[in-house]
This record gives sequence, structure tokens and C-alpha cells, in this order.
Amino acid sequence: MISVLILTKNEEQDLPGCLASVSWCDDVHVFDSFSDDRTVSIATEAGAQITQRKFDNWSAHQNWGLANIPFKHQWVLYIDADERVSDGLRKAVLEFNGNTDLVACELQRRDFAWNGKWLKHAQISPYYLRFFRPDKMRYERLVNPVSIPDGPVGRINGFLDHYPFSKGFRYWLQRHLSYADMEAAMRLEDMGKGTKFSWRKALFSKDFTEKRFHQKGLFYKMPGRPFIKWCYMVFGRRAFLDGSAGTTYATLQAIYEYFIILKTRELLNKKNSES
Repeated sequence: MISVLILTKNEEQDLPGCLASVSWCDDVHVFDSFSDDRTVSIATEAGAQITQRKFDNWSAHQNWGLANIPFKHQWVLYIDADERVSDGLRKAVLEFNGNTDLVACELQRRDFAWNGKWLKHAQISPYYLRFFRPDKMRYERLVNPVSIPDGPVGRINGFLDHYPFSKGFRYWLQRHLSYADMEAAMRLEDMGKGTKFSWRKALFSKDFTEKRFHQKGLFYKMPGRPFIKWCYMVFGRRAFLDGSAGTTYATLQAIYEYFIILKTRELLNKKNSES
């Protein structure tokens, strides 16, 4: 068997469906950031174990959870409340042989639009390291953290279904405004440390996590990022094949990039005024 880890903060709407999709698991852990709605009671009623910690940033929060939550099993499937474990993924992880040199496995996530359409082409990052040994995994970056496995990585079949618009457009925008705050803080930190990013690794690295890290770092240095991202998603990834949902999603992602630019400028102006 495996353990399941679910991160929550005021997830009374989405958590019941998430818990139902992992009802086959005998060791479900809800890692909660002191929700003030019915999240904890819903998790308790479902038989999940509750651990609470005040959220500071994504990597610190995730690293603390992996180090301190008493998982029953050696392998952990990590999901969010707005995600669902498909039947195919359930079957794959239950049949997984833990006696292996692997320390983590990539799995494919399907992002769904507000109308229920799979954003098959518009989705930028389909593979995530969400199935792993917690003692061999750590995270870096304040937001959109990079997974750093300590050992070889494989891939497992089945889909993890994600519903990022389950709470509506307003929630999505508010959440990405907070992400933009942390992305801008990371941008200033990289600038202050003189972090170097490699074109070679961004284009040719066989390690998906390393590749994304360098792609993101280089992308932040490019002018006209929102327009570039929109063109990449619509034409490069052919988001138009997902219909109006695909082009709308690309537009929202471009707006998110502009949020990051505005917040970075704001932080730079504040820093310059204080110096």
C-alpha cells in the first residue's frame, strides 16, 4: 500500500471529492494550514489523519510536512484538494512494486477548464513528481516549487485530474495574485544572488525538473513575457485546438505573467527608495 498526502487551506468545497477519490487508501494525511471553515471536520469524518502548520511558503511548508508527518508506508502520493485520483492512477500506484531503486515517479496531470474540457494542448507542464519516497524528496522555491529527488526517477501510468477553476475565475485570479507576490520575491532573490541559468539545460536537460528551473529563470529575463507566453501557448502548444477554453486559458496565463512583472517593479521601486 501507499500513503496519501493532501495539502489544504479552507477546502470544504473540494475536499470531499478529493477524499472520495482516495478512499481506497488506509493512510490518508491532510496537511492543513489552520483552515477556518469545515475542512478539518470533513477530513476527520472521512478518517484522515490531520496535521496542522501555519503556511509560510510552499517549499518550506512541503519540506516540513515530508519530514514530520508520520506516514505509514514508504511511498507517498501527494495531491491537492482540487485534484482527483483517476481509476487508472489508483490501479497503477496500488500495483507499484516499491522494491526498486527509484525514489520518485512522474505522473501525468490533466488540467480541466471551467466547462469541464481537458486543456490537453494548453497545459504547459503535464508531468509532475507527485509519487515518491518522502525521505528522498525535497523542494526549492517559494512558489511553484521545484521537486528535488535524491535518486533515480521513473514514470507511472494513470492521470491525476486537476480542476483549477472549481471555485471560479475570481478565486483563480486572487490565488495567482498571491503567487505573483512570491514569484516576484524569488526574482529579486535570484537577482541579488546572481543566480545563473543555462540555455543548454533549459533546452536539452533530460531532467524535467532541472529543465523547468532553467526555463523559468531565463524566461523571467525576457522582455514582453506576457505576449511571448500567450503566443507560445496558443501557437507553440496549439492551445487553439482546445477551443475557446484553450485560448482563454492562455490569456489568463499571460495576465498572470503581467502580474509578476508589475509586482517585481513594485518591489524594485521599494528597494531603490529604501537604499
